[in-house]
Amino acid sequence: MTRPLLEPTYTVSELCGEVRDLLGEAFASVWVVGEVQRLRPNARGHLYFELVEKGERDEITGKLDAVIWKGDAQRVQKVLAASDQKLAEGTQIRCRASLDFWAPGGRLQLCVREVDPVFTLGLLERRRRETLAALAAAGLLDRNRALPLSDLPLSIALITSEGSAAYHDFLSCLRESGYGFRVLFLHAAVQGRDAEREVVSAFKTIDTISSLAAGPENSGGLAIDCAVLIRGGGARSDLAAFDSRAIAEAVARATLPVLTGLGHEIDQSIADLVAHTALKTPTKASEFLIDRVRQQELRLLELRRRLLREAAEPLRAGREALGRAARGLELARLRVVHTRARLDELARALGRQGKSGLRQAERRPNELAGRLEEAARRALTRSEDRRRRAGERIAALARSRVQVADARIDGLARLALQLAPERTLERGFSITRDGDGRLVRRPDQVAPGDRLTTRLAGGDLTSRVEPT
Repeated sequence: MTRPLLEPTYTVSELCGEVRDLLGEAFASVWVVGEVQRLRPNARGHLYFELVEKGERDEITGKLDAVIWKGDAQRVQKVLAASDQKLAEGTQIRCRASLDFWAPGGRLQLCVREVDPVFTLGLLERRRRETLAALAAAGLLDRNRALPLSDLPLSIALITSEGSAAYHDFLSCLRESGYGFRVLFLHAAVQGRDAEREVVSAFKTIDTISSLAAGPENSGGLAIDCAVLIRGGGARSDLAAFDSRAIAEAVARATLPVLTGLGHEIDQSIADLVAHTALKTPTKASEFLIDRVRQQELRLLELRRRLLREAAEPLRAGREALGRAARGLELARLRVVHTRARLDELARALGRQGKSGLRQAERRPNELAGRLEEAARRALTRSEDRRRRAGERIAALARSRVQVADARIDGLARLALQLAPERTLERGFSITRDGDGRLVRRPDQVAPGDRLTTRLAGGDLTSRVEPT
C-alpha cells in the first residue's frame, strides 16, 4: 500500500491572508450602491459605517461593513461639499471600493475610495419628483395653505430638536418681542434616520391635542393656532428628510396651519411647498408670527383711540347740557328772589300811602269833619278795597310766577339728576378699568391674572380675571 499524500493545513491567520488576497485581487475596484447606516467617525479621522440594501418592506436584504480611511475621507467630504452634500445616515450613495478581509475581526469590509455625488443628487431629485407627483394626485399640495391662519397666533406648537440652535433662536426671538406667546414644544430629530418617524409622530400628537381642545368637553384647554417646523441650516443631504413623502403628507394633512423655517436659503423642500407659509430660517418664522401679532396690536390701539373719541363726544355734550341746566336753575332762583323783594316793596308803599291819607283827613276843618269823616271812611274803604284787591292781584301774580319758576326749577333739577353719572351707576351699570386705568369694554382686552377695578353706585370692587 502507498501512503496517501497529506492535505495542506492552514493556520487561521494564513487562511485569512489567503482570503484577503483572493478578495483583494477579485474585487480590487468595484462600484457599489447602498444606503449609509450607523455612521461612526473615528478619532483618527477614519469613517466607519454600514452599507445596506433594503427590500420593498424596508427590511435589510444585504449589509456590508465599510470604512473610508482618513486620507480618502477628507477628499470624499470635499467632493460632496462642493455639491452641498455630505455623508449622512439614510443617504443612498454610489461608491468605488475594494473588498478587504480583516483578519483580527474575521469580517469582510469595503474600503471606499470615492463617492459619486451625481448619483445621490439624481436619486434625490427623482424621489422628489415622484413625491410631488403623488402629492398632486392626492390633492395635498394646497391643502394646508387653504387653512385660515389666526390673526393673533399666540398659541404655537413647535417641532424641532430640543436644545438646537434653531430651538434657542426661535424661542429667544419670541421672548424678546414682549408678547404673551404660549409654546407647546414637541421634540423631533430633524436629520438622520429617526427624523421622518419623529416628525410624523409629532404632527399626529398635535392633531390629537388640537381635536381635544376643539371638542365640547374641553374646558379651558390649550387651543393651538398653528404649528411651526424648524431646523438650522445644513447640507442638502441633511435636509433630505424634509423631501420625504411621509413628512410632506403629515404637513399637508395637518389640521392646523403649518409654518416652516428649515434654514436653507436656496432650495425649497417638499415640506416647504405643502406648508401654509414657508420661511427661510427659524428666526424668520418667529419674526413672521411677531409681526402678525404686532399688526393686531396696532389695529387694537387704533380702535381704542376711535372708541375713546366716540365715547368722549356724548360725555362732552352731556356736560354742556348739565352746565346749561345749572345756569337756568340759578337764573330762576334769582328771578324768585327779585319777585319776592318787589312784593315786599309794594306792600310797604301801600302802607305808607294809607297812613298819609289819614293824616291829611285829620287836618281838615271841623265843619267838614263829618263829611270828611264820611268821605274819609268811604275813601278808606275804597283804599282798603283797592289795596286788598291790588294785594290779591299782586299775590296771585307772584304765586303764579313762583309756581312757574318752581316747576321749571323742578324740571331742571330732574334733568340734572338724570344726567348725573351716579344715577347711571344706580341703575345697575358699572365702569371697569384694568390695572393701568384703561376702560375695559371687551373680554379680549384682558388676560387671565389681570387685576380689574369696577366702580359701582356704592363704591369700588377689585377683581382678578380667571381663565374660562
